Amino acid sequence: MTDRVLVLVRHGQSEWNLKNLFTGWRDVDLTEQGVGEAQEAGRKLKAQGLKFDIAYTSALKRAQRTLQIMLDELGQPAVPVIRNQALNERDYGDLSGLNKDDARAKWGEEQVHIWRRSYDVAPPGGESLRDTAARVLPYYIQDILPRVLRGERVLVAAHGNSLRALVMVLDRHTTESITKLNLETGVPMIYRLNADSTVADKIDLAA
Repeated sequence: MTDRVLVLVRHGQSEWNLKNLFTGWRDVDLTEQGVGEAQEAGRKLKAQGLKFDIAYTSALKRAQRTLQIMLDELGQPAVPVIRNQALNERDYGDLSGLNKDDARAKWGEEQVHIWRRSYDVAPPGGESLRDTAARVLPYYIQDILPRVLRGERVLVAAHGNSLRALVMVLDRHTTESITKLNLETGVPMIYRLNADSTVADKIDLAA
């Protein structure tokens, strides 16, 4: 049987996660904790005995660095890596760089929650989750999924919202249930797919 493996990992803690800032497309690095999370993710995947054929990441260094740290931990540093901004975090527009508490003080708790968690309401000048899905899903369908279905083992290191857009489809979330989903930093999710691209099983390697 063909082993159709897709592993998704949100990047380790970034400098702006630590400072409670909206990051979006701003290109910030990992914290020491984030490096540790990436190392631990690599160790967990190694313990599963996984060997990857190809890896994908975004155009942002927090995801790229997480991926490389994981591949180093796996003892597979030469795995080919494809970088594409289709996998970037959602663009937070005017919120980018703002402290989340300051944003709540300015616009109100409810409005900021809607911008952060709703499916189709975008912050000013930015993207909603639906907008993010509109670039993530075609890239997944055209570039990533065909490799998985051919039996290649694929590792994707990306961001909370670009991965939420993917998980929404894989785990069959509704536009309501996806608003309650939060992906932790540095936690691998291992999917095995059926030949029709549906999920055969999923392992979440949370601590």
